[in-house]
Amino acid sequence: MNPLRLLPALSVLLPGLALAQSTNFALPNIDEPLDIQKTWINAGFYSAHFDRHNGLENKNPGLGFEYPLNDVYRVTLGTFHNSDRRQSHYLGLYVLPFEFHGVRFGAVVGGFDGYPNYRNGNWFPALIPTAAIEGRNWGLNIAYVPTIKNRLYGAISFQLKYRFGDGK
Repeated sequence: MNPLRLLPALSVLLPGLALAQSTNFALPNIDEPLDIQKTWINAGFYSAHFDRHNGLENKNPGLGFEYPLNDVYRVTLGTFHNSDRRQSHYLGLYVLPFEFHGVRFGAVVGGFDGYPNYRNGNWFPALIPTAAIEGRNWGLNIAYVPTIKNRLYGAISFQLKYRFGDGK
């Protein structure tokens, strides 16, 4: 058995583990305004595809936002030009409960659209293992996008992000 086939199953368990391990989850106080200086902004992705011979677009420009609810959970949404040269949208929740040498690990749980071979371009759920490296103003999300045969091409995705405030 190919050990890589276990990755989707492990990624399904990750959000549950994150919730079980998290002791600092608290919803933001709805009486307080959102702090715009905490918001990360990105200009899309760069996708290093596993199957490099299908004429896929590696540069995936777009516009996205990520807002931290706390150290573990972040809400994200955006749009980008996908690898099939179509417009895609996404909405999700990062769950990053583990930290090792300043890198946070977990997954993003959410939905995407715009892939013509998967649900005819309609919305579909996704669970994507992710690592996040963040400084004061610059950050990088690195994600493993699994291959779904004849529907979605797998890749390692890189998303450079920036925030204008100090993030505190």
